[in-house]
Formats: sequence, structure tokens, C-alpha cells
Amino acid sequence: ADNTDGVGLVRDITVNAGVALQGARVLLLGAGGASAGVLGPLIEARPAEIVMANRTVEKAQAIVDRHQAFAREHGVTLRATGLDAPGTGFDVFINGTAASLGGQGVPVGPQVLRPGTLAIDMMYGAAARPFLDWARAHGATGRDGLGMLVEQAGAAFALWRGVQPDTAPVLARLRQEVDAA
Repeated sequence: ADNTDGVGLVRDITVNAGVALQGARVLLLGAGGASAGVLGPLIEARPAEIVMANRTVEKAQAIVDRHQAFAREHGVTLRATGLDAPGTGFDVFINGTAASLGGQGVPVGPQVLRPGTLAIDMMYGAAARPFLDWARAHGATGRDGLGMLVEQAGAAFALWRGVQPDTAPVLARLRQEVDAA
């Protein structure tokens, strides 16, 4: 089976948000299916470091262990940690948890950000607004998961049809609808 979520996320970060991943420090929050599904393409983008933080360190460590050889092949430092000590000053912070769906707030402190950090919540719409507000309040650039959704659909279309669609007008139209809601 193919999972285009990670390809969509990377494309949204690098093309739509205009943020380079190569050489960056990335914090990936959560160790569920969403985070596991994007880890491979994130590694392929060659950031300097990816830290996977989760409330259950063992679950994050199991995913990291499965990807460790792949990360080494790409020159990426990959490690797992708990939510209590994820590190500080990341270039890109990706929330792959379901915290936004439950209105639970951001499960790490603002020390994970630096001015200009790209902070992405994989959720979009009303569920992502508290995360985006938190990110902006701490000097980061907030982004929701709508671009990831559109880009993963575009990647799936390309996989099936052999043609990469122009996703920009689709994203713009959906952004209008989501922002109006």
C-alpha cells in the first residue's frame, strides 16, 4: 500500500510554506499512525535532526528504531523522547497528535519554538485554531493541515494517473471555504 500523507506534508512545507527541510531541526509530536506515516518522507527531505516526542517514549522509540537505518542512510539524526524534554528552538514543529481534536491544547511548552519556527498542526479548520493561536502567540508561523491534505491528494492522483495536478488553486479555494466557516 502507498501512503501519500508524508509526501503531501513535505510538499506543503517546502513548496506552499516555502520552508527548506534540508539541514533543519524538526520536532514531530506524537507516535501514532499520522506521525509514523510521515516519518519516511521527512527523512528523505534530509533535515539535520528529527525528534519524535510522545507521552509514551517506548512507542516513539519503536517507530524510531524501525526508521533508524533509513535515517542514517540519509544523514539524519533521529531520536525519541518524552513530552517533558523534547528540546528547544526547532525550525519546524509538527503536531501529529489528536490533541487538537479533543481541544486538549499543545502538550509541550513554547521552548520548542524559536522566532519564525514553522508550527504545523495536521488538523485543519476550527480544531487547529487553538494550536495556530498558541504558535503565533509565541513568535512562530502557524500552519494547519489543509495544505498537507491537498498535497497528499495531489500525490495520490499523480501515483494513479501519472500526472501531478496543480494543487495551488484547489488549496486556495478550500482555504477560502475553511476560513469562512
